[in-house]
Amino acid sequence: MRGTNRSGTIVLDEPQGAGSGFVWDPKGYVVTNFHVVAGGNAFTVTFADHSTFDAVHVGHDQVHDLAVLKIDPKGKSLPALPVGASRELLVGQRVFAIGNPFGLDQTLTTGIISGLNREILSLAQTPIQGVIQTDAAINPGNSGGPLLDSAGRVIGMNTQIRSPSGASAGVGFAIPVDTINRIVPQIIRTGRYLRPGLGVVMLEDWVAARIGVPGVVIQQLLPNSAAASAGLRPSKIVGNQLVAAGDAIVAIDGQRVASRADLFRVLDSQEIGNEVSVVYLREGKEETTKVKLVGVE
Repeated sequence: MRGTNRSGTIVLDEPQGAGSGFVWDPKGYVVTNFHVVAGGNAFTVTFADHSTFDAVHVGHDQVHDLAVLKIDPKGKSLPALPVGASRELLVGQRVFAIGNPFGLDQTLTTGIISGLNREILSLAQTPIQGVIQTDAAINPGNSGGPLLDSAGRVIGMNTQIRSPSGASAGVGFAIPVDTINRIVPQIIRTGRYLRPGLGVVMLEDWVAARIGVPGVVIQQLLPNSAAASAGLRPSKIVGNQLVAAGDAIVAIDGQRVASRADLFRVLDSQEIGNEVSVVYLREGKEETTKVKLVGVE
């Protein structure tokens, strides 16, 4: 899978200018990592028989590092990979990774599940939870490719490695298929993924730390947001200067929130429309309100 600008220059976040992906739907939908296609404005998808198709970017979810491309199969049979379940996986289970490491297409590596419920950061610097750790060799170019169980079912998408050298050190991470299966169908239907949120823009953690306010400080309320309806207050900002800090969220449904990552982590386990209990600090005093979660990009 390659993304190029109009001059033909490779612009993908892969040293060899190529990433991986897999067919999600026989109609021509292909899934991959967002960081594989980020920055590209023209894409091609190449299959094992070396047939190549132009692709369009349907949509993406930067928070979970997922993207969907669409090709016109032109009568070509596109058998989608069977989808398994990641919630039932076990440490020690045999797995197989398929991808395009260093431009070596159709490469298969094998290993085991080394760990479960890991957490990694996406390109948006937000936590992706429930991640699968594997010792199957994953290298630059593997990103977006499938991680399969012994029955050939997709259980994850190979996404990152942890290595001091930048090459495989036996510590690879795959986004669990249960997460993919929650997000990709919505992107196919609507061209985007809406995740549960409060309808607020938050101050960066370092700003909150500098002014000595614990929790996550509300910078701005989105128009007609649930947070505004619940009476939460934004910060007062004049020009680029913070004049007065807004309410600081310190807990949601009994789970403490000390950073933006904590907030994303708690909300990611919720559903749009759920009502959550929000504990916040206002002028040094803890208060509680109920907020109905809305869909945010």
